[in-house]
Amino acid sequence: MALSSSSLCSHLSLVRICGFSINRTSYSLYSPYVSRQTRLPLGRQNYSTSKVRQGIGRYVSSKFQLVNTKYEDFLKKRFPRFYLLHHTLLEGFRFLFRDANEVRRIKSKLYNERLHYKDLPYREMEKLRQFRRDLIKAVPLVLISIPPFANYIVFVLMYFFPRQVLIPHFWTPQQQVTFRGIYHSLRAQHFPSVLRGLEHSNSKVKDRSLQKRLKDLCAKVQNGSNPQVMEILGVRSLFSGPPLGINRLHSEQKRQLSRLLFLTPHLPSFVVGRRLSSHALELLHLDRALSRLGPHQLSDTELRQACYVRGLNSDSLNANQCHDWLSQWLQVSMTLKDSEVSLLLHNMVLLSTNYPQRSKQH
Repeated sequence: MALSSSSLCSHLSLVRICGFSINRTSYSLYSPYVSRQTRLPLGRQNYSTSKVRQGIGRYVSSKFQLVNTKYEDFLKKRFPRFYLLHHTLLEGFRFLFRDANEVRRIKSKLYNERLHYKDLPYREMEKLRQFRRDLIKAVPLVLISIPPFANYIVFVLMYFFPRQVLIPHFWTPQQQVTFRGIYHSLRAQHFPSVLRGLEHSNSKVKDRSLQKRLKDLCAKVQNGSNPQVMEILGVRSLFSGPPLGINRLHSEQKRQLSRLLFLTPHLPSFVVGRRLSSHALELLHLDRALSRLGPHQLSDTELRQACYVRGLNSDSLNANQCHDWLSQWLQVSMTLKDSEVSLLLHNMVLLSTNYPQRSKQH
């Protein structure tokens, strides 16, 4: 690097000396005609200066790229695991800045066109939702890195605890699949508790016909079968008021449902209920936007992400199975009113609990 700096300085010095000598010589030779031709030499001098600056920029850029390439080659050969982390971090920051610019554009669109969140297209709505969740997770890491020399601690945390510390932008493709599986297994642990909450609420249903439908629905899921869409919609009226409306649920039921959305249950009951209602409405608006777009328009990555957000471990299924499951989900979701979002949350358990087992049987 020292040789590079000295060579750069020598180049600059040579250019300045040559430029000064040429200008001075030309001035002495053509001094009788200076009054007519003053602007021409000045124009040429400015043009040459801009050329010199462009040349310096290209020179510095090429040197930087060369050093960076050698550094990455060194890491790749001597420390391959560290190189993978280094490369993933660089790509992650690039994706993060790209998403930040996209989110800024979407928010400007909302403000300038006086739109509401529910009026956005599906992909823009999903981008805002996911970026907000990623940003919340990234804030603690940023705060930890503020003190001097704390970046070394952050780097260690990122290396040994990537799932807990990093957001998906900084995960490798293999880590994304692995971590989604881990998160889904943590979510699926609460499926039985949600079903038990439905059974407990069944005793509060006054209509005998609805009571039997709900009992049969819970029993079908607990026995390892997948319910039909019409069976789920047959009890939808129970989820708009007592006993299963979003504001009528028991506090423990709210906490179990919060875990399905990866929301913390360790808050006062009214706060948990308010956050649960907000996220459920957000998911319902997302479903409506997806229905307008059409699930067939999604790429394979978008399809799997859509299923994962709604409670399914999509990495264990093929694309056709994901399409089949998502179409069933939308058949339920598109018939619901805003006051029936409690059924949308319970549907994460009803449709997802046994769907992989059924796919294996076929």
